[in-house]
Amino acid sequence: MVNAFIMVKTAAGKSEDLLAAVRDAEGITEAHIVAGQYDIIAEATGAEVYDIMQSVANRVRGLDGVADTRTYICLE
Repeated sequence: MVNAFIMVKTAAGKSEDLLAAVRDAEGITEAHIVAGQYDIIAEATGAEVYDIMQSVANRVRGLDGVADTRTYICLE
């Protein structure tokens, strides 16, 4: 099992609207609105790194209002 953290930058005023959509995306286990450079931090789980990358590329990044994402794969 592979875990990752996904940092999501949203368009102005879109964080609350996007939070539910990010949480509902396949492979996402948790998501929270945060203060800082990014607006939402999500935790993803998949059988392989490819599964997580598919979740980010097809399900999170494609949401209306997502401006940028950064994915950090857990190494432990």
